[in-house]
Amino acid sequence: MSQVVSKVRTAKLELYRKQGKIHAKAVDGRFNRLRWLMVWLTQGIFYGLCWLPWEVSGQLRQAVLFDIAHEKLYLFGLVLWPQDALLLALVLLIAATGLFLVTALAGRLFCGFACPQTVYTSIFTWIESRIEGDHLARLQLDKGPWTAQKLLRKGSKHLIWLAVAGWTAITFVGYFTPIRELLPSLPGWKVGPWEGFWLIFYAAFTYVQAGLAREAVCQHMCPYSRFQGVMFDPATRSVSYDQERGEPRRAGSNDKSGDCIDCGICVQVCPTGIDIRDGLQYECINCGLCIDACDQVMARTGRPTGLIRFATEAKATVVWLRRPRVLSYALLLLVFVTLGAWVLSQRSPLRVDILRDRNVLFRETADGRIENAYQLQVMNLTETAQYYEVQLDGDSPFELVGRPAITVAAGSLAPLPVTLSADAAALPRGSHPVAFRVLSGDRRIREASTFQMP
Repeated sequence: MSQVVSKVRTAKLELYRKQGKIHAKAVDGRFNRLRWLMVWLTQGIFYGLCWLPWEVSGQLRQAVLFDIAHEKLYLFGLVLWPQDALLLALVLLIAATGLFLVTALAGRLFCGFACPQTVYTSIFTWIESRIEGDHLARLQLDKGPWTAQKLLRKGSKHLIWLAVAGWTAITFVGYFTPIRELLPSLPGWKVGPWEGFWLIFYAAFTYVQAGLAREAVCQHMCPYSRFQGVMFDPATRSVSYDQERGEPRRAGSNDKSGDCIDCGICVQVCPTGIDIRDGLQYECINCGLCIDACDQVMARTGRPTGLIRFATEAKATVVWLRRPRVLSYALLLLVFVTLGAWVLSQRSPLRVDILRDRNVLFRETADGRIENAYQLQVMNLTETAQYYEVQLDGDSPFELVGRPAITVAAGSLAPLPVTLSADAAALPRGSHPVAFRVLSGDRRIREASTFQMP
């Protein structure tokens, strides 16, 4: 009994790896080049798009701008309003479904190549390697005593990290406050409380996540790594070690039992510090760097490449059309894309809401006619002022009193009172349908309401 208690006391549940900071070995290969291509592509778009000007209706403005103060999203030639929230919901659904589809096909491919955590960690690690040296030099520097040289190298690295994090924060806020207006306000810190908070928060967030936390985000913080398994099936491709070919491992050149020479380079290059030879692990981000490293070793030892490769658990290749999971994600993605395109095509730059005075449903005039009063809330979603006229739609027993019309400023809402009349003897008592047409040039919209007879 005492032995059991002793074992229980000595057993510890480790919630994180106690291996210190991971300094991954640099490796060249097709997957590493593809990762850096994604770094250049994503950051070129992120850092450059906020500087792109765009002309709309003779006005030059930022091509992509989330104008929260005026409740507008400028997206090149498109201006979206809060009423277009359905489009945003569809974009989020498309992104989520696309991520699920990619995961079902090739595991955590997004994590290894396009995730912002991976991208910025790669940038910060590259800066670190240029200042402190390769992975071995960085390990020695971390273990060594604090000297003037170490202080200079560490301090320079962190200053550059802070500069990159700061510029990233400025770029991020530049999508909400025009960046050409934001930059001149920074030297004297003449920014508003909202801009100031996000500049400090996003800079600190980038610095901590990409510079200090690094692989810990993928290992312990990222929720996606925890539930990705439910999107896998035996035909999902992921980075895998060929056990049958590699085992048992051979430490010497004379042992011909397996192709793996147990050099450990696959562990040295892994940004999350795992051993892919232990099987599929949730920390693996499918970056493929262990494939690049192992292929180089196999080439030097005269063995076929592919000991570590993207492979499936299933022995035979499964056509994706026969995989219900993948087919479901693909069909959902097609539905959301089609729905989004339809909603965008049907989007009108004019919106009209009809309000009735419920306290006075109708009134009788001196000449025996019945009148109903309405108030049309006319919203102009264009970037220029528009002139709108109101007409009745189709043949109608009703008549418009006067010629209701209004000019609405760009991006504004204005009320337009409208009165309809009808002969008291022309219609039976009760409610009768009526439809208005609001016109502005070639734009028109139809809104229905009712006419009350006594």
